[in-house]
Amino acid sequence: MPSIVQPRFSWTLPQLLILALAPSSQLSAQQAERYSVSGGEVAIYNLAGEVRVDPGPGPDIRAEVTRGGADAAKIKVQRGEVDGTQSLRFLYPADRIQYSKLSYGSSTQIRVREDGTFSDRHDDEHRDEGRRITISSGGGGLDAYADLRITVPMGKTLALYLAVGKVSVTNVEGDLTIDAASAPVTTSNTRGELDIDVGSGAVQVTKARGELRVDTGSGAVALSDVSGENISVDTGSGEVTGTSMRSSQLSVETGSGDIRVSGLTAPSLKLETGSGAVTADVSGELWNVDVQTGSGDITLKVPPTIGAEVDIETSSGDIETDFEVAVTRHARDHMTGRIGDGRGKIEIETGSGGIKLVKGS
Repeated sequence: MPSIVQPRFSWTLPQLLILALAPSSQLSAQQAERYSVSGGEVAIYNLAGEVRVDPGPGPDIRAEVTRGGADAAKIKVQRGEVDGTQSLRFLYPADRIQYSKLSYGSSTQIRVREDGTFSDRHDDEHRDEGRRITISSGGGGLDAYADLRITVPMGKTLALYLAVGKVSVTNVEGDLTIDAASAPVTTSNTRGELDIDVGSGAVQVTKARGELRVDTGSGAVALSDVSGENISVDTGSGEVTGTSMRSSQLSVETGSGDIRVSGLTAPSLKLETGSGAVTADVSGELWNVDVQTGSGDITLKVPPTIGAEVDIETSSGDIETDFEVAVTRHARDHMTGRIGDGRGKIEIETGSGGIKLVKGS
């Protein structure tokens, strides 16, 4: 059975005198609470607050909690097993929550189950479970949030669920899942699988080692110094930029926004945007390259020694290349042929825009 967790405090005499004079809500905002959760895999659920994730000594994943807002004392904390995973959950007893750190006029709705769990935005079976909660910058409601500092021992797995606020991760060695409805996410110097799913908010990943997946509904994505067997970025709206990336397979898709990647090594490469320009500077061997945009120019820079079958098409725009191509088909808007030994495959297509296939250094 889940249990209500009472925070541990130790007081000096002067602090006790202050306690006698201060209202309980003010105390909740000022005093940090500490919780620990054992297990190789841990999930933490919180509706509002800023979350910082750092490495820790172990053996448990620990959370230091600082409450805020006039109603902060009303937040209940539960821990226990949920679907086979140990968890720490923050329960907000209201259908409307006021979080003043949101930008003016912004509002987020999310369904929350009775046990405090939420999300599963890609799980149709559970999408409509729980009561609907609205979190906004003003307009009344429960005035409460919980800022968290989470420490993760090496090799542990953490799943963090946050409705609104922001997330920062630094120097963690372990598998991480970050699921936020509306929050910017920043990570630096991580080792392990990294899975970031954000409804709305910018994502910045720097110096990551391990498989990476980024999925956003709306928000820019910036990657730098990233290495993993598979790297995947999917955003509904927002530009995607990347520098110094190494992967066996890289996929970047955006509904609307430019894609700009440089210093890239990826034998299998897919870059696609519904509307926006695509610029890519790729080194190393290339076996399968697919670059598409509905509207926008495409510039693909590849090694001068490349060998590939090429298929380049634009409905409106010019086709330019630095390479000698053994042409099998040529028209103003479509060219197919072979470069060098033809070992790889390059497909480039734009609905409207020019295409350049140029030699790198």
